[in-house]
Amino acid sequence: RAGGAAMEPERECRVLSIQSHVVRGYVGNKAATFPLQVLGFEVDTVNSVQFSNHTGYAHWKGQVLNSDELHELYEGLKLNKVNQYDYVLTGYTRDTSFLAMVVDIVQELKQQNSNLVYVCDPVMGDKWNGEGSMYVPKDLLPVYRDKVVPVADIITPNQFEAELLTGRKIHTEKEALEVMDMLHAMGPETVVITSSDLQAPLGNNYLIALGSHRKTKADGTKMTQRIRVESPKVDAVFVGTGDLFAAMLLAWTHKHPNNLKVACEKTVSAMQHVLQRTIKSAKEQAGEGNKPNSAQLELRMVQSKKDIENPEIIVKATVL
Repeated sequence: RAGGAAMEPERECRVLSIQSHVVRGYVGNKAATFPLQVLGFEVDTVNSVQFSNHTGYAHWKGQVLNSDELHELYEGLKLNKVNQYDYVLTGYTRDTSFLAMVVDIVQELKQQNSNLVYVCDPVMGDKWNGEGSMYVPKDLLPVYRDKVVPVADIITPNQFEAELLTGRKIHTEKEALEVMDMLHAMGPETVVITSSDLQAPLGNNYLIALGSHRKTKADGTKMTQRIRVESPKVDAVFVGTGDLFAAMLLAWTHKHPNNLKVACEKTVSAMQHVLQRTIKSAKEQAGEGNKPNSAQLELRMVQSKKDIENPEIIVKATVL
């Protein structure tokens, strides 16, 4: 495979992904594992819950893993001396003790490997019609702010979550950049605000994401690369998009370590390909004039394998 060799991570790269599992559909680990594997990563998954499907459906059933059970699984890996990872990836969590245990595990893994990169999507809530609301218990905020974010290397909050973490509201791009600087100061050297209600230069049909990468040069000076990405809005409510985004961002920042612009262009472009394919398919299944349901709006993950592997760049980033 001489041709494709350049796409593979140089050496085996191992990700520990601690996220939800669903029997049917694509959220959490089901949304993150396939893209990472397709892009050449070894993925070890801890399923923080096992549900029949995501909770946006009318019905769902299943089990939740508690922090002791998470610890037990980790102990098993440790006893076999296979607790060596290059990346940790986490997303939606509802339980403070579970989240605290994740932090303990990340800290221990960082002692094993000082180059370990922790990619954290601090899932707490979102805005609807300009009004933000939390869809996890309020007591998770201080854990994310004081324990999780300080050990994270890459974080992917939406605008509302970035505001929660810093205690500052964002009304303008300038304020968003200031909030990202505050987030850098808390620990992570890469911050991507995955969606915002900021006015896009291209117009109302575009969604703005912002990225900031702060690296310390050999002489100790700090350099910050900041970018804006405008992507076409897709008129539907998808579930699992944040999980897919964080996984692909992990992969592309690994392959382009000092080029957040390219990493974000590839991530957002692949995202667009998946969403366009999903909405097209959902509308066909729902039929003329009908609103697609949760089952019909499940991400077309397998069908998008080629787009995930080698995304045609259809969304460009602007360096700020």
